[in-house]
Amino acid sequence: MLKIQEIRELIKLIDKSSINEFKYENDGAKIVLKKNGSGESQLAESHAQPAAVQSVPALQPQASVPVVQQQDAMPAAEQKEKVQDETLHKIVSPMVGTFYSASAPDQPAYVKAGDKVSKDSIVCIIEAMKLFNEIESEVNGEIVEVLAENGQLVEYGQPLFLVKSE
Repeated sequence: MLKIQEIRELIKLIDKSSINEFKYENDGAKIVLKKNGSGESQLAESHAQPAAVQSVPALQPQASVPVVQQQDAMPAAEQKEKVQDETLHKIVSPMVGTFYSASAPDQPAYVKAGDKVSKDSIVCIIEAMKLFNEIESEVNGEIVEVLAENGQLVEYGQPLFLVKSE
């Protein structure tokens, strides 16, 4: 079976290429990567023994029914909030793992809404494969919203914080 880092590399290579679909089978394991219309890859993984499958939540499972988003059907308040979100910087997860807002359960959170952050200040930890990775802010600014909950499984590229940059 491919390692998670190898799968990530495949995803990056496929996103940069003109390939729309990639299939890989080995020893009963099967990986299918597809690009949908927005350029995002999708992953479906199956294995002869489902209990032994390590899920890769970084990507949505392959679906047979396309998902259609209708922005016009959104209420005006949600559209305004979405426009406001576009002006904010998003700190995203660089990996698949478990989000932790503090270094230990008895410690205060690194940051919360309203806190000022500087570039390279630690905002959270993501645990991946028993390794704790400190995630740093890429900008100076103020945390507007924390988008992930403590202990939540997060995906690659998932927004974790909204920051009003200075």
